[in-house]
Amino acid sequence: MEQSLNLFKVAILVADGFEQVEMTCPRKILNQCGATTHLISPSKNRVRGWSHLDWGERYKVDVPLELARAEYYDALLLPGGIMGADALRINKKAIAFVRSFFASGKPVAAICHGPQVLIDADVVIGRTLTSCTSIKHDLENAGAIWLDQEVVTNNGLITSRTTDDLSAFTNTMIKEFNLELHH
Repeated sequence: MEQSLNLFKVAILVADGFEQVEMTCPRKILNQCGATTHLISPSKNRVRGWSHLDWGERYKVDVPLELARAEYYDALLLPGGIMGADALRINKKAIAFVRSFFASGKPVAAICHGPQVLIDADVVIGRTLTSCTSIKHDLENAGAIWLDQEVVTNNGLITSRTTDDLSAFTNTMIKEFNLELHH
């Protein structure tokens, strides 16, 4: 069943150093589907992206992490980026926020280094997923079954490897979130 316009809310959890295109591309598609997207971050006002090999743009934080409530959202998006993922992994509020999406059975989409955050949330044991190859062993050591595929879905978890897989990632995310693209 298609979600009604603006009733589907997606939390996009990022910290400074997230891979910019892994947030902007899926967010644009989600918005085109009529979803409401909120950029949530431990940073209170602005969060800075990473663009391949250097710092990228600064983005307005819609909801500071300390005020964010998972129950308000229907789904979660975790873009990659080494620094952003590392910052989220050691943030207790971020881990609790991520964990609550799994506890309530809501869909979660994570790309590249994004799945690293799932390790600290203790939600990868027995799950089949993918990520960038550099964290394959981290995920396997945490109990995940890692596949080298452009996109893997497993009980509401959508994962992809890198920016090269963004098209497959966003298409699968839209399907799993039960959204429809409005042109």
